[in-house]
Amino acid sequence: MGRVVRAGGAGLLSALAALGGGELAAGAFRPQSSPVVVVGGTVIDLTPTPVKEFAVRTFGTSDKPILIGTIIAVLLGLALLLGLLAETGRRVPAAAGVAGLGVLGAVAAATRPASAPLDTVPSLLAALVGALTLLALTRPASPAGGRRAFLLIGAGAVAAIAGGRLLASRAPSAALVLPRPAGPARPLPAGADLRVPGLSAFVTPAAEFYRVDTALVVPRPDLDGWTLRVHGTRTIELTMADVLRRGLIERDITLACVSNEVGGPYVGNARWLGVPLATILREAGIPAGADQLLSRSADGWTGGTPVDIVMDGRDAMLAIGMNGLPLPPEHGFPARLVVPGLYGYVSATKWVVDLKLTRYAGERAYWTERGWATDAPIKTMSRIDVPAPLKRLRAGAVQVAGVAWAQHRGVAGVEVRVDGGPWHEAAPAAVPSPDTWRQWTWTWQATPGSHTLEVRATDAAGHTQQSSRVTPFPDGATGWHSVVVTVV
Repeated sequence: MGRVVRAGGAGLLSALAALGGGELAAGAFRPQSSPVVVVGGTVIDLTPTPVKEFAVRTFGTSDKPILIGTIIAVLLGLALLLGLLAETGRRVPAAAGVAGLGVLGAVAAATRPASAPLDTVPSLLAALVGALTLLALTRPASPAGGRRAFLLIGAGAVAAIAGGRLLASRAPSAALVLPRPAGPARPLPAGADLRVPGLSAFVTPAAEFYRVDTALVVPRPDLDGWTLRVHGTRTIELTMADVLRRGLIERDITLACVSNEVGGPYVGNARWLGVPLATILREAGIPAGADQLLSRSADGWTGGTPVDIVMDGRDAMLAIGMNGLPLPPEHGFPARLVVPGLYGYVSATKWVVDLKLTRYAGERAYWTERGWATDAPIKTMSRIDVPAPLKRLRAGAVQVAGVAWAQHRGVAGVEVRVDGGPWHEAAPAAVPSPDTWRQWTWTWQATPGSHTLEVRATDAAGHTQQSSRVTPFPDGATGWHSVVVTVV
């Protein structure tokens, strides 16, 4: 049994050492070239859309850590088996197997959309370190020497992994100082934020703003070296200094993810600062027949936005600020797109580095290639925040409150009903523009028993939120949000 445990441990330590070498190398120059990250990105790209939707629906924002954890668990399991193989006297084939895992990572790195020439180095280094470690730990040695080797390699591997993660999370090289906007946002009207306990704040703090994307590691572009290339009738390049010299606008805009289920959390409102996209596109020149603005992020992800939407006068922008501060890394530093009225996968590309005026018939973006709708206007939706589901309440006057959104059309009214009864008009809060969500409240005279509360919104175009429940794929969920409560 001791030999079996030692062999399995040798396999596990070889995998940890390989991970340590790969993470340290990736953290030193390109975090997105981490072996785990490139393999994870490939897995995401190859996963069928229904499975991705299941992951987002089931695990929410924990889907990425779960994927990374699963990849590491599989790697460790394979390494353990290779360690046991080495114990049978097949040390060289076992070491070759460990190296082969690293080579697979290198292949994944080389085929990523935004791969750089040296992105294979971390995985190849991991392959070499893992193979040599397994050979070293499975050679004949005294028990004491074996234990010392295990301890030293284990400690070194953990230190290398931690060091690589620390390097990968380092802050950008330069701080971005935001200028005052040439076109400041309107002051929030009185009563825009009702400040009801449990109700979503009108302005969502950056730390609480939803994040749904395919990036397993947050890209951290170097601010000094960041450039936006815009391909129109001619190609222009904008540095951050160029962006800051243009007239910046500031607007309150609500974003929503197409993966948001009825009543889900993937919607938030912020004050954005940026350059009008229409200005940039006119400067580059819009080719005849161009109907798509294809945007590309620093990690190679692409989004496709209708050109006519960008150019129709709405406050579409290349955003560099969020709630009065530079964009947080998780939300697109140093620049991202914000286009009111469209779901994020066609309007909110983060870490943007490239814009191309093209045609839908010629090029397809990441999610449209996977079956999602090309045009994705946000549907009229509403949500009950207060009371919380399954809440126990006292009979009498109960405040019901929530948010509703129909970006760029605006919310005209909200209604609430109890147990399938008549609809009652809620009191909507004031809003600065039709591009934000709208808080609302209604006072319910609650009676003892179990009750179901439902909400629906009507937008300014006269369209009332659909009652039928439809899942997010391919163009956004529909349905009335409901909560069940008990009154005593």
